[in-house]
Amino acid sequence: MSSLLDKSIKPEDEILDSSLRPKNWADYVGQEKIKENIQIILTAAKQRGQSPDHLLLYGNSGLGKTTLAQLVALEMGKKIRITSGPAIERAGDLAAILTNLQEGDVLFLDEIHRMHKTIEEYIYPAMEDYKLNLILGKGPMARTMELKLPRFTLIGATTRPGLLSTPLRNRFGGTFQLNFYKPEDIEKIIQRSAKLLQIQIHPEAVKVIAQRSRFTPRVANRLLKRVRDFAQVKNQGIVTLDIAQHALGSLEVDHMGLEPGDIKILLALIEKFDGGPVGLQSLAASALEEEDTILDMYEPYLMQLGFIERTPKGRVASKLAYSHLKIKYTKTGNFI
Repeated sequence: MSSLLDKSIKPEDEILDSSLRPKNWADYVGQEKIKENIQIILTAAKQRGQSPDHLLLYGNSGLGKTTLAQLVALEMGKKIRITSGPAIERAGDLAAILTNLQEGDVLFLDEIHRMHKTIEEYIYPAMEDYKLNLILGKGPMARTMELKLPRFTLIGATTRPGLLSTPLRNRFGGTFQLNFYKPEDIEKIIQRSAKLLQIQIHPEAVKVIAQRSRFTPRVANRLLKRVRDFAQVKNQGIVTLDIAQHALGSLEVDHMGLEPGDIKILLALIEKFDGGPVGLQSLAASALEEEDTILDMYEPYLMQLGFIERTPKGRVASKLAYSHLKIKYTKTGNFI
């Protein structure tokens, strides 16, 4: 079974995810302080008749960075162009994107930390002076061509802000960290999504899905859709507490939202390294996972739960992790 945390989305799920995205600020649940600050930036920009400052959004996958960018474009009454850092391989790719923007449009650049360093050099004058300096030809015959660009707002999104260079970070007028959601906000998101998908769902089922959603809207919506499938086959489409628990059990999502991938990492840390400390490279090799997968998909939530601690010597499994896995905790001493 593919992980519910997988960033790749099936075409049918992509359509559903798009239909569930909030279309106005009132429907965007959670992240209240960020919403307030961004709305002030947008209101001030409209009053001045200018494009808003470039914005950098960072946080774990599925917390609503793309949705926020779309709401910015809607608020300004402009179009949004969505692409990603790895997709821009050459200066010509960047030029094609930027020259097709209209005045005031929003360019959303996902995974901006994976943008090629050569492209980064081209994007600095585009962000500051709305100019693109292209080098044509090679050697003594090379010449520079300057393209004037429409004023636009770049919204960068990343799960790894530490990988951004300082010059790039400094060119954003506002930087915002999206945090994990409160359980009550996740419940509101599930209720709204159930209404949009025309799912009959009991309040107790909403709570149990929310508890296992890793405090993340994307995971909550994916779980809701999978539970809906079980309800459709086994209970005439009605999501009861029993159906929700049965479905989530079949999906191997435990009562705290941990999936087999999380358990595998914790077991590797505890059984093969005596709970740590252990370096990321050794842990990844032992758990048969990519380092980036652990960093982006699993570790943030495990740290949020207090199951894993980062120390100068490496990752350490906490007493809570032992307790959750029902393994006797025998370690003593300070590993920090």
